[in-house]
Amino acid sequence: MARSNTTELLEALAAELGENIYLDIAKWHLHLENAKLHTPLAEQLYPLLAAGPIQEDQVIRILSTIPVKIGGGKKEIPLVDLLPMQCQVTLIDILERFQKDL
Repeated sequence: MARSNTTELLEALAAELGENIYLDIAKWHLHLENAKLHTPLAEQLYPLLAAGPIQEDQVIRILSTIPVKIGGGKKEIPLVDLLPMQCQVTLIDILERFQKDL
């Protein structure tokens, strides 16, 4: 999977996140691709790939800064609060795999 083009890597990361990471809302799973959050999340996480080993606290900090609007924009909830723990673990695994393939 060795990708040299930054745009290609970012798109591949966004696609992987969109398919495998989801919001859990009242036991409904809304994948990031459907919520249109996969690309903004990939853009925020991409710099971590070149910064050394992936640190869980850095990922959680980024997830905490991404607001998800609900109720027609009446309220915002941090993305980290909508991801089940298993998705957070999967997210770290995806990032580590992409980092290894750089």
